[in-house]
Amino acid sequence: MVTVSWTGTDGNAGTRGTMGRLTRAQTQERNRVRVLAAAREEFAERGFRHAKIDAIAERAELTRGAVYSNFPGKRALYFAVLADAAEHAPQPPHPEPGHTARDALAAFARAWMTRLPLATDPWYDSARLGMDLMPEILADERTRRPFAQLMRLNAILLGLALERLRPPREPARRMVRVAEAALTTLHGAGQLAAAAPGFVEPFNVVSACTQLAGLDLGDRWLTPSIVAPTRPADDPWSPPPATDMIHGGPVRLDGDGVVAVLGLHRLSAAEEAVRAEPPGAGVTAVIVTGDPGELAPLARLVVADLRSCLRQSFPPSAWPRLNVVCDETGSLAAAAGVPAVSDATETAVRVRASRIVARAEGFGACHAAAAVPPDMPSTRPEDASGRPGGTAADRWSP
Repeated sequence: MVTVSWTGTDGNAGTRGTMGRLTRAQTQERNRVRVLAAAREEFAERGFRHAKIDAIAERAELTRGAVYSNFPGKRALYFAVLADAAEHAPQPPHPEPGHTARDALAAFARAWMTRLPLATDPWYDSARLGMDLMPEILADERTRRPFAQLMRLNAILLGLALERLRPPREPARRMVRVAEAALTTLHGAGQLAAAAPGFVEPFNVVSACTQLAGLDLGDRWLTPSIVAPTRPADDPWSPPPATDMIHGGPVRLDGDGVVAVLGLHRLSAAEEAVRAEPPGAGVTAVIVTGDPGELAPLARLVVADLRSCLRQSFPPSAWPRLNVVCDETGSLAAAAGVPAVSDATETAVRVRASRIVARAEGFGACHAAAAVPPDMPSTRPEDASGRPGGTAADRWSP
């Protein structure tokens, strides 16, 4: 087939052949892939600070405008490159997960440490691609606060996984603080490995993390002091397809459970739904942001980093009982009745039999929606006589 290539007035390359012209969406996606590949090479060779958008465009054989039509800025492109690398990182062929909290946390720490650059590595290679991540996060409050909440979400996910590995006769206890301590240790080791090559001894870091599993840090779950009011509802629930960032596959949203739409400043509220939800029911945290171009890739990156280590260190039966979806377009939030989102969004809906039967908004919404009885009957604004309807759900206030 003869194919003719061209560059349009918007800087986007396209092709045309005997089978017809690429659609605009196909051209945009192809150019996005080319920009990501070129940017990865540029960032790996020159580092984030010295990388140039013009050089990335030249590597991709596109115009500067084509780069900016796919990414709002260099930092957004950098986050996207790192997120793509984390999501497609090769996994060991035969991971050895731990079957106790101690063994799993040791395996998690080993998996984390193997990704760090060694003192003998070339200055710029794939292992050092992320060295400029933390300076860029620290440089701006718009990234620091979301990153703090993303780290809290990671600690919740790791803590929930550790809790599922406790011995049958051992009393239940919250292990999120242990997870926070482990992540603090590992992130600190990562920063030192970059700033002081050769200083960090991986074996010592893994040993320290292993000991954390047996510590009692006084971690107790307390019911939130602020709980949003719950409103009964009877709305259709037809969510678009979505991918669970933890399990890496399609997430089932048609079952009974709670769907929490959370902005990047409210991610820690996901735990409130998990703690209040009855065992066996599903909880899905839908991450939204008012700046999807830059902050959505950051969210994907942070969660993908955790997922990679979780999958190497925990058996599937211990993976956290929490689905996480990054809703970059806002389509899933809209299906839940949240047409406009921001980083401060917290809305939760109770789903039953493909209907939204209750919703809550604001601080404490996750706990409120999860605390609604799962067998609560649906309600409608009016009963059959046309008068205001009502059931026990109308009076429900957790």
